[in-house]
Amino acid sequence: MTVAIAVAAAGIGVVTVVPSSAAPAATAPAHAVGPARASAAPSRIANHFDLAKGQMPENVAVGPDGTAYVTFAASRQVAAVTPSGGTRILATLPAPADGGVHTPVLAFALTTGIVRMTDGTLYFLYASGDAATTGLYRLRPGRAPHRIAALPADGLPNGLAFDAEARRFYLTDSVLGTISTVPLDGGRVDVWSSAPELAAAGFLGANGIKVRADAIWATNLDHGTLLRIPVRNGRPGPVRVAATGLVGIDDFTFVGTGDQQVIATLNGPNTVVSIDGAGRSRTLLTAADGLQNPTSVAVRGRTLYVLSAAYTTGVDPNLALATLPGR
Repeated sequence: MTVAIAVAAAGIGVVTVVPSSAAPAATAPAHAVGPARASAAPSRIANHFDLAKGQMPENVAVGPDGTAYVTFAASRQVAAVTPSGGTRILATLPAPADGGVHTPVLAFALTTGIVRMTDGTLYFLYASGDAATTGLYRLRPGRAPHRIAALPADGLPNGLAFDAEARRFYLTDSVLGTISTVPLDGGRVDVWSSAPELAAAGFLGANGIKVRADAIWATNLDHGTLLRIPVRNGRPGPVRVAATGLVGIDDFTFVGTGDQQVIATLNGPNTVVSIDGAGRSRTLLTAADGLQNPTSVAVRGRTLYVLSAAYTTGVDPNLALATLPGR
């Protein structure tokens, strides 16, 4: 999700700019983003999307063949972007009767987090401000999308992750400041954590989310933090602030098999950073690499996928590919 929204593309309308707070959480450690530039070059823009159609890529899941499954926020769509450069729309969610103006904070309906299963089934979130449509959706190959869990219409479901062992989804709500769980088959929604570290501070709070090493990891956009919450008998343990100073942090991913290296997008600053186990950060990619408000990242092998939504730049939403340094 974005640091600020200023959408004026044809057919989308205008959303008021709302700046996010850059202040770190009071409990945060001293580690912050450093100024060093350590490019993940070579990088290139692999796909350019159509801003006028609302093709603002918000989240990504990568298939084994390199296909990127993305949510296009403002067009309310899910799409497949092939390695050869083709873009195929897989689903379009219905617009709410009010056009989405009652979607909290953002005032437009949007598709957000996405997860892909090994059988090709996609799960994704839709925030519309409408109780009849806001929720978690399942999209099986060749089928129409189906809502499997209703989510609060006064919230903004954003990040989505799946715990294969527990067979349940974890999702963030950036307005309500919560992490909730939903069983794989859908139905019941339980608030798993409403810790204060997840709360917004004027704009959007809990954002990206991942399951890793017996813990739930999440970002807080307003506070610029990366958080780790241990899972203890299915319940949340004490929140640890793993890194701070990450102004406008959105989505993130892990590199390798452990939890000692994170790559994250900083939406407003137009950067992608690497964060080590001590919370130290360094810049990998910048606007000079073509970034336009980067929203989401994924890693396949040594290839880094970076989505840019151009929410505030208003220029060239795209998919960039970069090669990570050998490890």
